[in-house]
Amino acid sequence: MTSFPGAPRLLKGALIGIDPMNPLASIIVFQYNPHTLTRSLRARTAGSSGGIAEPMRLTGAPEETITVEVEIDATDALERADGTAGQMGIYPQLAALEMLIYPKTSQVILNSALMAAGTIEIVPGEAPFTLFIWGVKRVLPVRLTDFSITEDAFDAGLNPIRAKVSLGLRVLSYNDLSVDHPGFYLFLGHQVLKETMAVISSANDLSVTAGANINLI
Repeated sequence: MTSFPGAPRLLKGALIGIDPMNPLASIIVFQYNPHTLTRSLRARTAGSSGGIAEPMRLTGAPEETITVEVEIDATDALERADGTAGQMGIYPQLAALEMLIYPKTSQVILNSALMAAGTIEIVPGEAPFTLFIWGVKRVLPVRLTDFSITEDAFDAGLNPIRAKVSLGLRVLSYNDLSVDHPGFYLFLGHQVLKETMAVISSANDLSVTAGANINLI
């Protein structure tokens, strides 16, 4: 079946977990792009200096959180007689999401052995470097803070075949990452792009205002 030639090619949102110790990155492409995406920003402001409040000074990029609801459905794959979907439903996709906030089994075993051996300081394992991709203008380093899964359809083996996943993400800025971390420069580039978009908006608004013969001064 061929698609309508005039139909636009839609970009898909995705989460990608990159682990230097694992050559195979966790790639979760959204099957259907969510209809809504909620973003919350809170300014980082300076406190008082010498008893004088400085409310206009910013100490860094705002703290940003993103909430998005993703639908995962195996119906199309089952109609194509996909073997993985037929045997496991959408369990692999859900597992890939969940593993973004699980420590590695090897790290758990190693830390348990170190504790049993009397090691005083145990270093927690790192989560994968996670990217939230929402079009070419938003590629953001994030930390998956929480999510809820509602599984609402199952196959004969009780494998989930349809689910809604609500994701809570915290954007990681240069305030959160070291200067030698790739996410530091990824976010910096994101801010430069945002500044460019803001200039474009201001220029357009100014031209509209000037066209209305309104004196700004």
